[in-house]
Amino acid sequence: MGSSKKFWLGMVLGAMAGGAVTLLEKSTRQAVKEDFSKLSSGVEYVVKNPNEFIEDLRETANKVRTTVEQVTEDVAFITEKVEEIRDVPPQVTELVKDTKETLRKITASGQTQKHIDEKE
Repeated sequence: MGSSKKFWLGMVLGAMAGGAVTLLEKSTRQAVKEDFSKLSSGVEYVVKNPNEFIEDLRETANKVRTTVEQVTEDVAFITEKVEEIRDVPPQVTELVKDTKETLRKITASGQTQKHIDEKE
């Protein structure tokens, strides 16, 4: 037997021994028994009602697909809005520059007119 096979066999035997040791405690045994009972009843249901189980799986898959589609649409919407917001600062900056230039022109022409009025 190769070294890796011995290793894995040792791992499995060690896990089994560890599991057996933990079952020495009564509360652990009871918890394992309850878990095994739940699992057994679930498997029994699936074996007796495979069509219902498959239908439940389909419904769950459809719900997951619908949720994923909705989330994808929401992310696309948010991404679009973020891009729009990114475009706003350059537009605002340009508007402010234009306004500033217009105000300078108005002020300059007003001062020129005032200067002309003063000379007369």
